[in-house]
Amino acid sequence: MLVRKTSEADIPAIDELLSRGYPELLKKDYAAWVLESALPLITTARPELVMSDRYFVAVLKDRIISAGGWSTERPTGGQEAGLGHIRHVVSDPEYVRRGAAKAVMAATFEDAHQAGVTRMECFSTLSAVPFYQAMGFVTSKRVIVPIGPDGIGFESVLMFAQI
Repeated sequence: MLVRKTSEADIPAIDELLSRGYPELLKKDYAAWVLESALPLITTARPELVMSDRYFVAVLKDRIISAGGWSTERPTGGQEAGLGHIRHVVSDPEYVRRGAAKAVMAATFEDAHQAGVTRMECFSTLSAVPFYQAMGFVTSKRVIVPIGPDGIGFESVLMFAQI
């Protein structure tokens, strides 16, 4: 498995990964009506993230099996010195618990640390809380994150980690 930074050419494969991963991985923790509203908004790669030089993919046999990264801007707006924000992490359901997302997070932490980040914030899906806890994140509180142009409320867990 290779972990590398992304480029614009990766957007179609990341779109496909998000469309395959999120519906399968989130269905046990979210009502069907919530996913019906949210999935069209979260299963498309964010070009500004993919091309930010802060987004990574894990590739196995020329197939992207996990993706994720970080930004200095909070998904809900604003910045804080030394604080980075985990963004749009996903894994192929066929490769969950095989180390791909962990490798993406390791690259993300290293990259953020080199940029002067000492603490990371994450708005975790309900489904991903155990993963982020295993990566060293501590739960702060449950929050409703507005997504999309209409600000659809999506239940999440605010988490923090020292890096």
